[in-house]
Amino acid sequence: MADDMVETDGNGPADAAPGRDERDEGAVSRFVERFAAQLTEAGMQRMAARVFARLLASDGGAMTSAELGEALRISPAAVSGAVSYLTQVNMVSREREPGSRRDRYVLHNELWYETFTRRDQVLTQWEKTLREGAAGLGADSPAGARVAETAAFFEFMQGEMLGLMDRWRAHRATLDLGRD
Repeated sequence: MADDMVETDGNGPADAAPGRDERDEGAVSRFVERFAAQLTEAGMQRMAARVFARLLASDGGAMTSAELGEALRISPAAVSGAVSYLTQVNMVSREREPGSRRDRYVLHNELWYETFTRRDQVLTQWEKTLREGAAGLGADSPAGARVAETAAFFEFMQGEMLGLMDRWRAHRATLDLGRD
């Protein structure tokens, strides 16, 4: 391999931004495992959390199955299961590597915005079901009142979420995150 070419395995020098010192892979690994543990505690599947955290920690925001398997020391089947879950919940997508039969798994550009926007759609469904449930349980019953309050909470959250996302976009534009 020529000196000016850099091999991309999602785990080595190609994963570091040009002009930057090579990253401390031990620190990367500790971050990935710590954040994955927090995502798991919040309810995400463990392997999906590890794959997501590793993608998040890669400069390109994209890796192949082989790169993920090597970086996380997991089997291709484990990568496949994790990616299936992450794809299903729209946190990553598959892209065909140009001129290859290999897929790359890619984080969405505005990952958190998209994730919370989708959650808003889920809240809409839950609110509707909760309102129907409250009506069926009877507004005067303790269960009906509890379910009605839960529906009201989700309605409130939806109203706040739209404004919050708009404020985030305005705030994001003011940040110097080293992005174009």
